[in-house]
Formats: sequence, C-alpha cells, structure tokens
Amino acid sequence: MKEFMTEEKEEDSSIEYIIIENGEEKKNENKDNIESESDKNADKSRKRKMKKKIDNKKISKELIKEMVEYVLIFLIALVVMLLLNKFIIINARIPSASMEDTVMTGDRLIGNRLAYKNDIPQRFDVIIFKFPDNESELYIKRIIGLPGETVTITGGKVYINDSTTPLDDSFTKEIPASTSFGPYYVPSNCYFVMGDNRNNSYDSRYWTHTFVKSEQILGKAMFRYYPFNKISKVD
Repeated sequence: MKEFMTEEKEEDSSIEYIIIENGEEKKNENKDNIESESDKNADKSRKRKMKKKIDNKKISKELIKEMVEYVLIFLIALVVMLLLNKFIIINARIPSASMEDTVMTGDRLIGNRLAYKNDIPQRFDVIIFKFPDNESELYIKRIIGLPGETVTITGGKVYINDSTTPLDDSFTKEIPASTSFGPYYVPSNCYFVMGDNRNNSYDSRYWTHTFVKSEQILGKAMFRYYPFNKISKVD
C-alpha cells in the first residue's frame, strides 16, 4: 500500500512537473510573441519617422525652390524697371501748379525718353527737362519757341517772328495777364518754354538761362497714370 502510494505521488509529481514545464513553455512563447510584436511596432515607428523626415525635407526643398524663384522674378522685374526708367521712360511727379489744368499738382506722369531719338521736338510738345539754371532739378513745360525763331509776348499773347496772329493759347488755365516780354531770339538747338498756367509759372520768361538746350531735354510727357481716375494722354 505504501509503495503504491509512493509511486502514485511520484507519478503525480512527474505529471505536475510536466504541466509546469508546459506552462513555462507557453509563457516563453507568449513572451517571444510580445517581443516580436514590439519589434515590429518599433520598426514601423522608425519607418514612419524616416518617411516623415523625408517628406519634410522634400517640402523644405520645394519651399526653398519657390522662394528662390520668387526672389529671381522680383530681381528680374527690378532690373527691367531700372533699365526702363534709365533708357526708355521717365517717371515724373508734378510738384507745382505751373502746368494746370493740363496736369495738376501731385499728378504722376510717364515720359518717353526715345521720343526725340529719331525726331525733333515740335511746338506745343510737353517736355520733361533739366532746369537750365540748376540741372539737378527736373521741370515740365510746353515748347513755345523753336530754334531760330523770335518770341515776343505782348499783352499776354505770344507772337512768333513778325506774325500779327498770336499763338493758340486755348490750353492755358485762364486768360494770360496783359504783360509783355521779349523779344527773345531762340538760338540753334534751343527752345523757349512756358507753363500752361501762365499767370503762375516760373519759365523761360524769368530764368537766368532763358532757353532749354536739346541735350537738356530728357523726354516727351506721354500720359498721366495717377490719380487712377484721371488716367489720360498728355496733350
């Protein structure tokens, strides 16, 4: 009886061992599976981070490329504007009332530097030029007397040479004051100029250096672009 019981315990002990051993094996397998899943998740996380970095780098490169393109466009536009302003157009602002009502104080004009490249200035052209008494200043006036002509102002009216018919003054702001000036003999390559607001214009009648030389003319006034509601050609 004792021997049987002993054997039974031994057998039970052996079974218990196997069960425990199997339990440990199962636990080890589960642990391996958990570790394997954790590695996979970590690997996926690393891949996501790498992809995000790559995407961020691509976006940064694209942004830098776009910024460079915008800067280049701005620089090209600036250079073109500078070249246009130096060789083709003049951007002028009217500082006084001397040319009213043709152009008003504060108006902004575009002048054509090439207007007299293959042509000569004509009577009544509105020109932008270096002020003969101080060439650092720019003036805008209307051509009245041409090279070789004699200009006489009598009773506020302008006469050319020996004509008894005064020049058209319909573009002037108001009836010119009944004042007399001259006669002025206009030298070769020079022009006698006056403002359209003749009663309030500092022009050839009052300057120390009476005439505008050809080389002092920068261009012909073409059109007013500001104020925007008064965009128009300058005549």
